[in-house]
Amino acid sequence: MSMFPGSPRLLKGGIALIDPDTGAIQRIIALQYNPDTLTRSLQVQSVEPGNKNRSEAMRLKGPPIETFKLDAEIDATDQLEFPDQNPQTGQYGLHPQLAALETIVYPSSSQLLNANSQAQSGTLEIAPMEAPLTLFIWSSSRVVPMRITEFSITEEAFDTALNPIRAKVSLGMRVLNVDDLGFDEMGGSLFMVYQQQKERLASLAPRGTLRDLGIGGLS
Repeated sequence: MSMFPGSPRLLKGGIALIDPDTGAIQRIIALQYNPDTLTRSLQVQSVEPGNKNRSEAMRLKGPPIETFKLDAEIDATDQLEFPDQNPQTGQYGLHPQLAALETIVYPSSSQLLNANSQAQSGTLEIAPMEAPLTLFIWSSSRVVPMRITEFSITEEAFDTALNPIRAKVSLGMRVLNVDDLGFDEMGGSLFMVYQQQKERLASLAPRGTLRDLGIGGLS
């Protein structure tokens, strides 16, 4: 698809998979088209209601539990127009792009085989398999460690070999904060950068006055 000369480069949102020990980038998944909407929710982590200690009423236990939801569209039409440049699309349709997203929530086959080998050898306790650190990236202001909590794919069109050529992916994500990751881990450090960026942006917001609210004072 051609772009107008001089048109600004459109940034894409996406997901990065990072080795949690070395920080090496394992995979970058850029969304083909940015979603029209991004839904966020924040669940406040306050002291439980009903606490009789009045000094606790204004306290927060930690960062809010933040979630993201989005619908991303993927379409192979552009790639199919140039089969010589994109032979894998002609052969597999959108299977590679969908598989790149789907395998985020799978343990690797080698991890599964290793766990099975340990179980057969009589290992008493097998630790859960560790996944890469997953980052949701939506501009430089939002680089967020997260876990995918909801994942659905609607395949909407197919080629003659029944490969999907148009699909919609719905993702639900939960932000992992320092309560989840700790301060010393890479993911915890990235969360702190994310929160500090929020604080910097908040300092740029216009400040209101009591007069804006129709009152002259609080006494």
